Amino acid sequence: MTTLSALGRAELGRRLREGSIDLQTGAFVTRVHSPFASVADGLHLLYGDYPLLENNGFADFHVDVAPPPSLRRWYKPLARFVYDGMVPFLPLPAAQAFPMFEWGMNWCVSSRAHGYLILHAAVVEKHGRAAILPAPPGSGKSTLCAALVSRGWRLLSDELALVRPEDGLLAPLPRPISLKNASIEVMRRYQPDAVISRPVPDTTKGTVAHLKAPADSIARARELARPGWIVFPKYAAGAATTLLEVAAARAFMRVAENGFNYSVLGARGFAALGTLVGQSRCIDFTYSALDEAVAVFEQLAGTP
Repeated sequence: MTTLSALGRAELGRRLREGSIDLQTGAFVTRVHSPFASVADGLHLLYGDYPLLENNGFADFHVDVAPPPSLRRWYKPLARFVYDGMVPFLPLPAAQAFPMFEWGMNWCVSSRAHGYLILHAAVVEKHGRAAILPAPPGSGKSTLCAALVSRGWRLLSDELALVRPEDGLLAPLPRPISLKNASIEVMRRYQPDAVISRPVPDTTKGTVAHLKAPADSIARARELARPGWIVFPKYAAGAATTLLEVAAARAFMRVAENGFNYSVLGARGFAALGTLVGQSRCIDFTYSALDEAVAVFEQLAGTP
């Protein structure tokens, strides 16, 4: 299998400008075009272990991260994300081209992959069972996900839980973990050898950077996982680490609130979510110390 690391940085940049990069992430293939050096740098740093498909006739998504076709490209240059000829977002400053690529990739899956029930949640796995972490921004979801992955949990996704309606299993979509603001330095201290992209300031989400996914998680991107826990995380400075069981009916409603396409799937989505909740232990989890948080998850993973 050829991986993106087979290309040197110069060759990667050339092929991105030509639109001849077919990148496989989980079950999806994305054909990428971009003239931005920052996009090539981000892919070179974070995507070296991903399959690169050569002479591939089909791609699920065709994306373009490039300057808008206007004279303004020379004055306060912008980047825009184009999907199959459509522009779903307003342009952003060109310095934000790589974060835009990452956000656009999430949008492609969450708005188009309706073969799955898609939840806004991180997913990690150990011993064959997955922990699903649905949470709004600011909850510490991504920081907790990154910490668990750095301690041996398999990354399925930082942002998108993909639930197969036919059997309730979770499909992996391992991509770089998004870190924001203080979380960037927290993870540098917690995992000193972590590969983290250059922080990009002044985005709508503050300062953002991305942490490279483990090679083992990428290699196992076709390996499904069964649900074990639904954990609603909440970071609170100085708080004790606490677990509180959540009733299934309440958990169902809270997970539905984090669904991207729950209503689109109708009865199929209702049944899939009911199966997911029924197979999972549902927990409210408050933490402030990452070491304690990881220890709690290790205890959960060791519970039959």
